[in-house]
Amino acid sequence: MNIMLFHSTYGLRPAVRAAADRLRAAGHQVWTPDLFEGRTFETVEEGMEFRESVGKDELLKRAVLAAAPYSERGLVYAGFSFGASVAQTLALGDDKARGLLLLHGTSDIAANAAVDELPVQLHVAEPDQFETDDWLSSWYLQMGRAGADVEIYRYAGAGHLYTDPDLPDYDEEAAEATWRVALGFLDSL
Repeated sequence: MNIMLFHSTYGLRPAVRAAADRLRAAGHQVWTPDLFEGRTFETVEEGMEFRESVGKDELLKRAVLAAAPYSERGLVYAGFSFGASVAQTLALGDDKARGLLLLHGTSDIAANAAVDELPVQLHVAEPDQFETDDWLSSWYLQMGRAGADVEIYRYAGAGHLYTDPDLPDYDEEAAEATWRVALGFLDSL
């Protein structure tokens, strides 16, 4: 599979590179665009402030430009938290998308979004302050109406970015379970 993997609000940190290496070791080709152009952050607040200063439109433009040279191949879009929202936006707008792997995040869905049974897998903490139960229920229904084939996996007691071993949210058991399921998902595409 050809995978476009987007980083979180923390930037392109070692955990994102390690995830890409894990995916490569499983036989996938992976690109990890740096939407923050080399900037990384120690706190989510710093990352969010930077993200706001750059602006959503500019960050989406960077993501589109990063994916464009490879989209003809049929990409699986993937991302962590903020990067998941970027991946979702791109996947819903790419009729050649092969799949969508969301780790720790989702995004708004355009009313006119339509896909043809796009396989989607979401992994998220339970509870998660950024992905509340009410939001996820609404998101799931909207994705279904858009034509996506969605699976959601919840991890009780894990922190928001529980797959990043360098953050306080890290939960090794939940992270390993996520990767087992996600790799199976990718192999099924």
